[in-house]
Amino acid sequence: MPDAQPAHKRILLKLSGEALMGDDAFGINRATIIRMVEEVAEVVNMGVEVAVVIGGGNIFRGVAGGSVGMDRATADYMGMLATVMNALALADAMNKQGLIARVMSAIAIEQVVEPYVRPKALQYLEEGKVVIFAAGTGNPFFTTDTAAALRGAEIGAELVLKATKVDGVYSADPKKDPSATRYTKITFDQAMSQNLGIMDATAFALCRDQKLPIKVFSIFKHGALKRVVMGEDEGTLVYA
Repeated sequence: MPDAQPAHKRILLKLSGEALMGDDAFGINRATIIRMVEEVAEVVNMGVEVAVVIGGGNIFRGVAGGSVGMDRATADYMGMLATVMNALALADAMNKQGLIARVMSAIAIEQVVEPYVRPKALQYLEEGKVVIFAAGTGNPFFTTDTAAALRGAEIGAELVLKATKVDGVYSADPKKDPSATRYTKITFDQAMSQNLGIMDATAFALCRDQKLPIKVFSIFKHGALKRVVMGEDEGTLVYA
């Protein structure tokens, strides 16, 4: 029997900065980032094209106290720079794992990373490289969730994967309500009417308008990324 083929050819993986902290208070936990990269490498080696949008909360959290009372746009630019630091760390870990990673920033810092250029990003994906999109959308007042929806739509991703600490979307908080059940799938309209808060409103609306499905799953669950890519029952699918 031939090996099963992935259900998705091109995906956009959204990682929060907090996911890189592991059990640390802030910063990057080396063991955590290596384990995540191993999960990504597994699907890349199956021929899946992977792009990543990374957040900056793990670094920005360390300076968040100093940002109180700061101009919102200034604080947002600081957060964008934090995502560039995370992207560099992620790319370094990927390269050490035998992958070829390219960081593309929405803010021009050409001595450090190359600028985001859509045709170039598409070329890298087709060549089997992992593309890491840094600096969010390049604009203040937009989250990295919105950057994930935007880049996912731009590169023609079949699925946006929202990596979280829980293994899907539940009817209630599973920590507080033991009877909470995981949705296997749910429509955008159902998620909005139940106010499930899967992504921020701008990102969610963009995915819904572009009919770009979102899969919510746990990046901390071993093998979960591969199961999602293979189309198995893992996490929660949000669809139009």
